[in-house]
Amino acid sequence: MPNFIDRRLNPKDKSLGNRRRFLKRAREELKRNIKERIRSGKIADADARHAVPMPQDGTSEPSFQHARASGRRDYVLPGNREYAPGDRIPKPPAGAGGNGSRAGIGEAEDDFRFVLSREEVLDLFFEDLELPDMVKLSLKEAVAFKPRRAGYTTSGTPTNVNVTRTMRNSYGRRLALRRPRQEEIEALARQIEELEAKPGTPDRRTRLEALRAELDRLQRRRRLVPFVDPVDIRFNRFEPQPLPNANAVMFCLMDVSSSMGEREKDLAKRFFVLLHLFLKRRYERIDIVFIRHTHEAGEVDEETFFYSTQSGGTVVSTALEEMLSIIRKRYPSREWNIYAAQASDGDNIAGDSERCASLLTQEVMRLCQYYAYVEIIDERETEIFGATDNGTSLWRAYRTVGESWPNFQMARIARPADIYPVFRKLFARQPGSQMR
Repeated sequence: MPNFIDRRLNPKDKSLGNRRRFLKRAREELKRNIKERIRSGKIADADARHAVPMPQDGTSEPSFQHARASGRRDYVLPGNREYAPGDRIPKPPAGAGGNGSRAGIGEAEDDFRFVLSREEVLDLFFEDLELPDMVKLSLKEAVAFKPRRAGYTTSGTPTNVNVTRTMRNSYGRRLALRRPRQEEIEALARQIEELEAKPGTPDRRTRLEALRAELDRLQRRRRLVPFVDPVDIRFNRFEPQPLPNANAVMFCLMDVSSSMGEREKDLAKRFFVLLHLFLKRRYERIDIVFIRHTHEAGEVDEETFFYSTQSGGTVVSTALEEMLSIIRKRYPSREWNIYAAQASDGDNIAGDSERCASLLTQEVMRLCQYYAYVEIIDERETEIFGATDNGTSLWRAYRTVGESWPNFQMARIARPADIYPVFRKLFARQPGSQMR
């Protein structure tokens, strides 16, 4: 999320409220400019840097000035050599600007530009969007915890003893207290044995008594300074880290049959590119499954989904059956938040639209938390079908599903400029919801 920091000094005649209002205007202008560019350009351009101009008249703080083009004032400017009191000076023509400057005379400021990084552009672009009911499953079930290393502690269970840190503390303490080494004691004991083996003389007996006293002192000191003391022991410390036990998966279903012309396929791909950017940007723990279908359906990778030129007949139900098969194999609904987005031109083989509605009503919608259907229509059909329930057989069949399931949403797209408004309509943040 981009943060704007105003580091200017606060003069006596300026208020902090004015600056906050300026930052708010700047942020709104950036969002409007970015959305307008992406709406009129390529969706893929959203995933790039942007240089956004900011109008100069929106950057200055509010202030009161004389309206030079209106009113009546009598005064003589210092240093005037052309006019005398009582002379009439014509007003500047309308539209000449507040500073009254003429061509080649006076100064002005250019609009300045914000250069936003890819991350800042996407943050502004997807700021108020989310997947509906994203935390539904995690609210139903207990949150799982995973232990995470968090340093060391002086208490714990024996299984968590950190041997390396404990021995390091022990070695430092023994050095500080000058604990006698075993080699020193053994060397002193050998000297005593050698003296005891020789004939006793007064000097040797005195030397032997001194060595025995030194040996006794070292042994007592070694017993008083243990090799490992309880103050040396360190245990590995663990903190419970909460982990969401409900993952999310988004199914992207796209019709690539021969009825989908280049324009229709391009609009569908633009919609899914925007969806892909949105999911990757806003959610870390989410799987995306790409399914393409003609008269047959199959799971494909991201590259194939967006750039393959496959074509063929049209049987939409095959995509729903493939989705159900993948859910049963990899994404049990008790553990996963399941979402789906489908794009098609509405053409379908006779009788299959009713089967699609039956699959959605009886199986798919019972597993999904949200299902979005986008239909690509011709621009000439916008006025006819844009505001009515009439349309293709698939649209009419899906209308019955939407009446029974509130988490099923439908929209139509006719031109590139419609993609972003439709996308916002389908994935707008619901009132009172919270991002996770």
